[in-house]
Amino acid sequence: MPNKPQIRIPATYMRGGTSKGVFFRLQDLPEPCQSPGEARDKLLLRVIGSPDPYQKQIDGMGGATSSTSKTVILAEPTQPDHDVDYLFGQVSIDKPFVDWSGNCGNLTAAVGAFAINSGFVAKDRIPENGTCTVRIWQANIKKTIVAHIPITNGEVQETGDFELDGVTFPAAEVQVEFMDPADGEGSMFPTGNLVDDLEVPGVGTLKATMINAGIPTIFVNAEDIGYKGTELQDDINSDPAALARFETIRAHGAVKMGLIQNIEEAANRQHTPKVALVAKPSDYVSSSGKSIGAEDVDVLVRALSMGKLHHAMMGTAAVAIATASAVPGTLVNLAAGGGDRTHVTFGHPSGTLRVGAEAKEVGGQWTATKAIMSRSARVLMEGWVRVPGDTLI
Repeated sequence: MPNKPQIRIPATYMRGGTSKGVFFRLQDLPEPCQSPGEARDKLLLRVIGSPDPYQKQIDGMGGATSSTSKTVILAEPTQPDHDVDYLFGQVSIDKPFVDWSGNCGNLTAAVGAFAINSGFVAKDRIPENGTCTVRIWQANIKKTIVAHIPITNGEVQETGDFELDGVTFPAAEVQVEFMDPADGEGSMFPTGNLVDDLEVPGVGTLKATMINAGIPTIFVNAEDIGYKGTELQDDINSDPAALARFETIRAHGAVKMGLIQNIEEAANRQHTPKVALVAKPSDYVSSSGKSIGAEDVDVLVRALSMGKLHHAMMGTAAVAIATASAVPGTLVNLAAGGGDRTHVTFGHPSGTLRVGAEAKEVGGQWTATKAIMSRSARVLMEGWVRVPGDTLI
């Protein structure tokens, strides 16, 4: 029986913030993949090059890191007063699994531009010069995100002088507003506490702030598990025992947050929740060799994504950081010096990032109204991605 030829699918490869991913329009996918299910997951896995036991994704578009093993599907809006639906799929590198449980904040910066270029935004809403406001419905977490896209001569302006730590070259600034960013249903603090005692077998009982904002995140004090908060990727990612401990913390935190029923389920929910270390400001040298002074930041944060320390900071985790910092008494707020605040500048492995957030207490419950950050994005390649024809069988 002859092998089936490859099929080609219109796609765009984009950087958004400190991530990269393959972007699709829903209507361009093969018909079996236009609905959620096995066929769609198989297609995206093959596009990215997973599952790969070598963890290199050589035979696909992925870059073998959590930041580069990503896919985006845009569709006509299902909500009134929105321009586009945005669905994010985090593709596992070594397992046959696509995680649909959360958003990617970094790639959100690229969604607005892709929506404009792909015809989702009405032409009368795109200025000749200025800023186009793109109203995005984040379908994974059912939240509104507003992206402010610079426009020059009627087209998306991608080049500029905005610098983002974790990205080598400057580009145009894209401001992203996460509206009502508490992720999912229920309380922003699912346990009802700003700080919990999290019992983790083999690790101990840790103080933890567990928050649903941007993305479900478990914050723990770096010093409680033997770290300083100044670590770079190799300091943690080269230590299998450390990674195993973080995964154990993540699994038990997920149960405590009500995201899963038992720790075994964590293996099939790799994208959420995140685990992050927080510490008071301290001098360190970033991964690019840039010196970061204690006076440059309010707090230090190191976060893990898909089982590894992130090279910079996930955009959704930045929302969680900003929101937690705005609530007096959380571990993030305390590490940042305590008190009321509407923004925070935190240090991460690649440098620093400033994020704003607004939170308020109503009837004894904390809620976030908005989180704001600046990112950048640009098209890296556009055309067709090819996959073997037997992928969907």
